[in-house]
Amino acid sequence: MTPGTAGRAGRREWAGLGVLALPTVLLGLDVTLLYQAVPVLAVDLRPSGTQTLWIMDAYGLLIAGFLITMGSLADRFGHRRMLIVGTLAFGAMSVVAAFSVNAGMLIAARAALGIAGATLMPSTLALVRTMFTDPRQRGVAIGIWATMFALGMAAGPVVGGALLEHFWWGSAFLVALPVVGVVVLLAPILLPEHRTPHEGRIDLVSVALSLGAMLPLVYTVKHLAADGVQPLTLALLAGGLLCAVLFTRRQRKLAEPLLDLGLLRNRALASALTVLLLGLVTVGGVMYVVTQYLQLVDGLSPFAAGAWLGPPALMMFVAAIVAPLVARRFAPGHVVAGALGLSAIGHILLTQVDGPGRTLLAVSGFGLVYLGLGAIAALGTDLVVGAAPQGKAGSAAALSETVQELGIAVGVAFLGTLTTAVYRGQVADHLPADLPNAAEAAVRESLAEATAISLPEQLLAQAKLAFTSGLNATAVVACVITVAVAVLAATTLRHSPAEEPDNADAPLDARHG
Repeated sequence: MTPGTAGRAGRREWAGLGVLALPTVLLGLDVTLLYQAVPVLAVDLRPSGTQTLWIMDAYGLLIAGFLITMGSLADRFGHRRMLIVGTLAFGAMSVVAAFSVNAGMLIAARAALGIAGATLMPSTLALVRTMFTDPRQRGVAIGIWATMFALGMAAGPVVGGALLEHFWWGSAFLVALPVVGVVVLLAPILLPEHRTPHEGRIDLVSVALSLGAMLPLVYTVKHLAADGVQPLTLALLAGGLLCAVLFTRRQRKLAEPLLDLGLLRNRALASALTVLLLGLVTVGGVMYVVTQYLQLVDGLSPFAAGAWLGPPALMMFVAAIVAPLVARRFAPGHVVAGALGLSAIGHILLTQVDGPGRTLLAVSGFGLVYLGLGAIAALGTDLVVGAAPQGKAGSAAALSETVQELGIAVGVAFLGTLTTAVYRGQVADHLPADLPNAAEAAVRESLAEATAISLPEQLLAQAKLAFTSGLNATAVVACVITVAVAVLAATTLRHSPAEEPDNADAPLDARHG
């Protein structure tokens, strides 16, 4: 593919970016679309509580678990090829999910969708790296790419609500089919192929250790908020950490590792990964709590709550586009720090939400939080991918995506647990002595449980206030973390990838001939 002029991308590359945006939006849609469908499909499939949990979790768990493996495979066998294969697999499994006849079949389809999704994510980002060689254009392109996933997540409740008003629950999965058709048709025309020659086969032991590390760790942090510390949780955490240690040791010894840990020697890349991880911790936790506030405290329908989250998604999109442009004149770390400063103001606004009826204040605060997310997602991802050699673009993309998945999971677990603890502590002080045991247990458990049963109006109002106090506490902690991340970004992300003094391209490229 010939760039537009003097190494700069032309119309064909920008059209190709539009093709890459489609599967990225689709992956985001598939995360939140199912929240609307679960109550409806539960009537048909009759899943148990555990099965319902796995219907929701299988997708995200398998994405996180397979990202590193699929990123390495894409580097070896070709990014465009893996994108097309993954897209076809995603479409096929979407059909299986749509027409599942029992819960087990749907869980298996969701797991397969997660594996296909893990194939798509690093491939799309690596292709952006290949197509946009000019650092300035690449920054804008990655800004657009980085926003597509979150836009899909934000659109999920709205699209899901609209579909379920007219069709059966399986229609939520069939949204993927038009996207699959467009990508498979246009990818060979508009997207280049790129792969790095590797000697030897992929190390299956490394694949197993990677899965043994990622799956238990992500599962653990996802369920700490809901289940607390339990023996199974501790066992999974220990097993995941052990596999992570063994995986790291093995990668250092292999001539052709599944994940080249030498990438982390690049200071820009390592610092950007840290900023992405910590930044997504605050966003993941606050998103988890704010979405509950809109539905459980303000009483909005899922469709209305999704519509209210549209403006924050737009703010994130604008930040992701503008931040790389501003970074042309100022150090990327200063741009990220400034955006995170606005996010900190958003957290402060969330501390002022004092009960029902503060939808505008909550959404305004969350919009500023999302603005910071747009900046760190665009610039952080650009720094990670831009600092890596082109032959390692898939692995670098997988690292970036894995860190972001972990950040969101940790944020939900950590800040979700904090919100729950504050809620339970405050609601316990207002429980009437004559409340039936079943009702008392429901109120103590969560606001979601409390709103699902018939309660005295005053007690339900107190439960909503208790949850709002949990939101306030979460916003305070998130604000502190955000300020710390802003300082970290300002002091460590001083160079763009092209300016990074310790760029790792030379030694890594030499290693692979």
